[in-house]
Amino acid sequence: MSNFDNMIIRQRKWMLYWLAILVLCAGFLPYTRIFLGLILGSSISFYNLWLLQHKSDQLGKTVAAGETAKTGLGTFSRMAAAVLAVVVAIRFDEYFHLYAVIFGIVSSYVIMMIDVIVYQLVIRNRKED
Repeated sequence: MSNFDNMIIRQRKWMLYWLAILVLCAGFLPYTRIFLGLILGSSISFYNLWLLQHKSDQLGKTVAAGETAKTGLGTFSRMAAAVLAVVVAIRFDEYFHLYAVIFGIVSSYVIMMIDVIVYQLVIRNRKED
């Protein structure tokens, strides 16, 4: 399995852990509106992460085959999904906290950065041993 495939699996796993923690917090803590906003935003973020990883893999395979790329990385689709989440949060503001939705949308990028940092630290520790 390639490093890219391992990275994809790690990031999706951490996003699912994050979503599970949010669901538990929404069920047991009194800040339901905030956690529902985080769940909405993080769900859209998980979809955006999946779409970005899928399109990146597709683009990599196309370039490796020596063909020209016919599609991009789905930037418009990811932005449209984020706008949809914000519109839902604004429309149903009694259920979703808008700032929590926005933070949830950004959560996959935070998880990607944390994954890179932790992975680099693990590699550095393996080289030192």
